[in-house]
Amino acid sequence: MNKKCKIGFIGCGKMASAIIKGTISSKFVSKENLKGSEVNCAIAELAQSRLGIDVITDNRFLTMDSDVIFIATKPNYVADVLDEIKDELTPEKLVVSIAAGVSTKKIEKIIGMRRVVRVMPNTPALVLEGMSGVCKGSYANDEDVEFVMELLSNIGKAIEVTEDQIDIVTAISGSGPAFFYQVIEDMARAGEKLGLDYSKSLELATQTAIGSAKMIMNRGEIPVQTLIDNVATKGGCTFVGISEMKDQNSGKLFYDVISKTTQKANELGK
Repeated sequence: MNKKCKIGFIGCGKMASAIIKGTISSKFVSKENLKGSEVNCAIAELAQSRLGIDVITDNRFLTMDSDVIFIATKPNYVADVLDEIKDELTPEKLVVSIAAGVSTKKIEKIIGMRRVVRVMPNTPALVLEGMSGVCKGSYANDEDVEFVMELLSNIGKAIEVTEDQIDIVTAISGSGPAFFYQVIEDMARAGEKLGLDYSKSLELATQTAIGSAKMIMNRGEIPVQTLIDNVATKGGCTFVGISEMKDQNSGKLFYDVISKTTQKANELGK
């Protein structure tokens, strides 16, 4: 695969839109080489207007006209879509699935010995800060994974994982943005209840989240716990707050959140 290849997206929902817009912004592939498909004419027209690329209503034609085909439908529609396009999937084409919970083996069972790479991306790709997990199927090669990793790295970061780890990736980074939004919102609302204007409280919580994340990314070999200890001086106000989090067992809360989300991701593919 190269940067001149044609990439088609079957399904132009939120996640596909994030990848498409991020890919256009990064200029990894030219806009003219991106195309989408939606079965409903009205939805296709809206997606075309929103994304600025051709969006058609024929999945088979999209497959024939693309070198890389992203399967970006809801998980329960994947089998029907694959059955529809399988005759157009020649050996030189690459299938990339972003459907949560759908294994590469399930995809290969329908389309045969074809190259499949499974991806779990997230919506911050819209602002070129995406985080994706990538795993390859039985017939994909290292070059396929390298291409997908490079594409995704242009809209954020990507890591390669094994198939049995991908549902955990779904829970941490795929669903994770909503969890962080909730934490930031809860902090902002707490500030509001204590007497601070909500917009100011939200700005404080949001920028603090950005700065804290960057501190972790730039920490080198320093453990995250050391960063916590550097702020939470024993006997100080931060120490009191951290102690309250421990008393409320925040570790168990987030374990349960990630564990239940992982389980749901696994169930979606069955």
